[in-house]
Amino acid sequence: MKGMTLTEVHRGNPLEVVEHTATIHVWPFERACDDELTILVHGKWADYQISFIWTDDVEALHLSCAFKLKVPERSNAEIGHLIPMINAQMWGGHFEFWPTEELIVFRHTLVLSGGVQASGRQCEVLFSAAVDACEQYYSAFEFIVCAGAGAREALEAAMFETAGEA
Repeated sequence: MKGMTLTEVHRGNPLEVVEHTATIHVWPFERACDDELTILVHGKWADYQISFIWTDDVEALHLSCAFKLKVPERSNAEIGHLIPMINAQMWGGHFEFWPTEELIVFRHTLVLSGGVQASGRQCEVLFSAAVDACEQYYSAFEFIVCAGAGAREALEAAMFETAGEA
């Protein structure tokens, strides 16, 4: 790379790195097209559909991690209050609620401008951040839907950490 300008650096599709990482970890995936790859993950609380999309014109690898949640209309407002409370605690990425599709979606983007190549480790961290966030906050969403809890109560319950095992 020494002596090369940024314009001379060959830019590969970072989805090749994601696909290689998924193969190494034996994660089931589907490559819908050159710019999209989907991984299905069975988590502790839900099944997650994780989509990686490469957008060449903005040089960004976008991740969305979605899980189904049947939210009764009466709970939409509390879910709507919970989302920004969770997002305020996030160091990267954010949650969205898509009520018509019955989806909770975690989104994050890895910017790779100027010819930067994605590494396997970066893709693993992006993947882990998404699954970890969904696993951490799933119970808050479920508490609102199943128990009719308020957003603040649901978030506090999800943030409660236990010590040891029973």
